[in-house]
Amino acid sequence: MPDQHSTLRAQRRAETQRMIQAHAVRLFTGRGYDATTVTDVAEAAGVSPMTVYRHFPTKEDLVLVDQHGRLVAERIVASSAAQPLVRRIGGALIDSAATLTGGGHGDDTEAGKQFLLARLRLMISTPALRAKHLDNHYALQQAIVDALGDDAADPDTAFRAQVAASACLAALHAALVRWAEDDGRTELPDVIAKALAAAFGDDIV
Repeated sequence: MPDQHSTLRAQRRAETQRMIQAHAVRLFTGRGYDATTVTDVAEAAGVSPMTVYRHFPTKEDLVLVDQHGRLVAERIVASSAAQPLVRRIGGALIDSAATLTGGGHGDDTEAGKQFLLARLRLMISTPALRAKHLDNHYALQQAIVDALGDDAADPDTAFRAQVAASACLAALHAALVRWAEDDGRTELPDVIAKALAAAFGDDIV
């Protein structure tokens, strides 16, 4: 039973987090990021500002926090160590993007895609979010290296993993910007694959 209670608590926490973030992105998009306060978000979501901060320690996190790092790490762990690093990392980025943009059915999938597009547009247009995104970039790079585990255990292999992750994430960033500018008319995994191929060659994806 304790495990069931823990699972229910985690589900409720995730639902509350998604609800707060949805209100935040809606307000930021409609009013402007700088013109919207955390108190405004709390009032729209029907929670206290303290609850918002419990889920999102900073205002920037209301836009940038997602499950991307966890999804990428899971896919890297599941990938074959016999593959080149860039292929493993690139494949994980493509697969996680497919989950983020196509995890539902019908209207759910479209809503998820539009929500991600709104967040990306805010990130691109807001200087404070661009700066915070760089922090997230480093965190995702480290999550990738950690997911490689023993395959990046010694300093030399860890360095190679960091370089490979950084290069793949640079391609990912370019793909995300292109996808947002194109209003999501193409499939995000395809745009990421195209960016990776431009950086590393067609045989890498």
